[in-house]
Amino acid sequence: MNIKAVLFDLDGTLLPMDQDTFVKAYFGYLSKKLYPYGFEPQKLIESIWNGTMLMVKNNGTKTNEEVFWDYFKKVYGDDVMKYHPIFEEYYHNEFQQVKNVCGFNELSKEVIEVLKQKGKRLILATNPIFPSIATYSRTSWAGLNPEDFEYITTYENSSYCKPNLDYYKEILKLHNIDPKECLMVGNDVTEDMVTKELGMQVFLVTDNLINKNNVDISIYPHGNLSDLLDFIKNI
Repeated sequence: MNIKAVLFDLDGTLLPMDQDTFVKAYFGYLSKKLYPYGFEPQKLIESIWNGTMLMVKNNGTKTNEEVFWDYFKKVYGDDVMKYHPIFEEYYHNEFQQVKNVCGFNELSKEVIEVLKQKGKRLILATNPIFPSIATYSRTSWAGLNPEDFEYITTYENSSYCKPNLDYYKEILKLHNIDPKECLMVGNDVTEDMVTKELGMQVFLVTDNLINKNNVDISIYPHGNLSDLLDFIKNI
């Protein structure tokens, strides 16, 4: 394989997690944090989900951050921006407890170290629906450093989301990467394996597999993190 760059998903790939358990903990701590400021929990959760869906549908005209907060201002009024520091405070503090519902696999660090030793370019292509503080935190929960990666997608620096191919095209263009010399590693068949359509090579991590459409995964190189380690040693 002539691989020069490797794109990694984070949640469920390098950071073991059950998505439903993570989301429940995330919203639980956030609702508790914001309730004293007048944010009714059910409305808050619905508004965040709706804002997230709009980010997923983003067409590149705005950053995902702008899309999210423009929607939030429609729901709560322009004054909601005065609570932006409270959201950031949440990510620095209460959000850190969400780590307790995530897993840990020491092989994630080993995979990254092997690729660094091989001189491969590494990009953390996690779905950019979170601010950088939340993404960098989850990176550290996996036993990694943001500095391990040349680039990390967050809602501040991205204008598309998975599974939109434009999300991946944006990364490839920004970093002058030939898709045929790129490997995408992820656990979501729909969101990550779609990169095959761009000519990228793929590896599907099955430890926390997400396969909403019950696709036959035998069409992809796949396996657990130990299998991934063996796979990348042959790059």
